[in-house]
Amino acid sequence: MTDERRTVVVADTSVLINLIHVSRLDLCGRLPGFEFVVPDHVQAEITRPDQRDALGRAVDAGVFQIVDVTDPQDITDFSELTSHLGRGEAACLVLAARNGWAIACDEKRRFRREALQRVGVTRILGTVEIYVSALQHGLLTVDQADADKAILEGRRFRMPFVSFHEILPAAGSEESQ
Repeated sequence: MTDERRTVVVADTSVLINLIHVSRLDLCGRLPGFEFVVPDHVQAEITRPDQRDALGRAVDAGVFQIVDVTDPQDITDFSELTSHLGRGEAACLVLAARNGWAIACDEKRRFRREALQRVGVTRILGTVEIYVSALQHGLLTVDQADADKAILEGRRFRMPFVSFHEILPAAGSEESQ
């Protein structure tokens, strides 16, 4: 019998838009051990028709499930968080904290501080971590990831390394043997 446990990841707008820019939303559905959900508030933040269509196709394909913030305590926490965070970020934090889920978000500063408090560092990932996982599972080559990195940097999403080669664990690779 195989272990079917999966980490549920609630995806914020920042990560979704990055993946839309490089036509890689499908990675979220192909990463072993992960299940991705999108809060309705995040879905509402994606307003460009082409991006809404891309997300809609991914939802229809089963890559993402749309979830709502409906629990009364969640609604209270959501209202509090929207005083200093965006609605999508607030929804992600509320759902992740209550359900023990991870969060995929590339926002920094206030969001990161709040996320560290509410869910902890081990349950926060972003576009880079999704790419690293995809590379480790053979879903992409480093050349493909680096090509996507160049596109994202052209859209003002900076990564603090030149190539994914620099951040991939060397253990077990042919180059390290």
